[in-house]
Amino acid sequence: MRISTQMMYEQNMRGITSSQSKWLEYGEQMSTGQRVNKPSDDPIAASQAVVVSQAQEQNDQYKLARTFANQKISLEESVLQQATGAITAAHSSVVAAANGTLSDDDRASMATQLQGLRDQLMNLANSTDGNGRYIFGGYKTADAPFDAKTGAYNGGTEAITQKVDAARTMVIAHTGDEVFNHISSNAIPEPDGKPSQTNVFDILDDAIKALNVPVAGNAAAQATSQAALDKANRGLNNALNNVSSVRAELGTQLDELTKLDTLGDDRALSLKTQMSSLVDVDWNEAISSYTMQQAALQASYKAFSDMQGMSLFQLNK
Repeated sequence: MRISTQMMYEQNMRGITSSQSKWLEYGEQMSTGQRVNKPSDDPIAASQAVVVSQAQEQNDQYKLARTFANQKISLEESVLQQATGAITAAHSSVVAAANGTLSDDDRASMATQLQGLRDQLMNLANSTDGNGRYIFGGYKTADAPFDAKTGAYNGGTEAITQKVDAARTMVIAHTGDEVFNHISSNAIPEPDGKPSQTNVFDILDDAIKALNVPVAGNAAAQATSQAALDKANRGLNNALNNVSSVRAELGTQLDELTKLDTLGDDRALSLKTQMSSLVDVDWNEAISSYTMQQAALQASYKAFSDMQGMSLFQLNK
């Protein structure tokens, strides 16, 4: 079988091209730090890397969601801490006002004090976040949830929830109805069996109204006022317990978010290790292969040069 000059030339060119391709491939691995730069480099590792990458993106999304949830819950907790102080002060005032020795002027002064606490509490119930959205309006965040005059709740009926991990969704903003117009299951019942008051603003309005009525020298009026203040006492106690219950839930959720963040960080580290094992370059192997391939390429160049020197065309000159 005869081997033509053209065949020898093409064979050597293929050797050079193959060596050069492998040399460039190792060079790319060293420049990118990755063993798999395209699916054809390692189809199985590339497909697994896609799955790991998607898991990393999802983990990052949940981390961002927990940051948002932490901000919302912390803001609500801060507002409810102030609300707790206002309700506690109002409750103390009502207890003091129930003292039958107070004059009508003292009672009126106490009513003014309660009105100030009511206004403070209303401002907290209608407070907004930094973007002008009402905190306790549920999904109706554009309008004030409570009517400042009547205390009626006009906000949304559904609390805002946020998915903070693959299998965990939590409430990140309670409705004002749940906080200021609700009582817990262990609430103090009314002695006459009638339904307990639930709206903290109605409770305060009734107490203020009772204190503004003169009772000096009027036993019937005194009895009516005392009954109203006793009822307000029970109502504010129930309201305080309810707000405290919501705050306890918020505290539990903040603690859970911290633990979920720790779990997310551990998951991120595990996924990063998985990705590294799939696509990252082995530097010792890459450097060794690069050097060996470079030598092979130089040998191919030398063989090609020697082949040209053996050409019949060169001999005939």
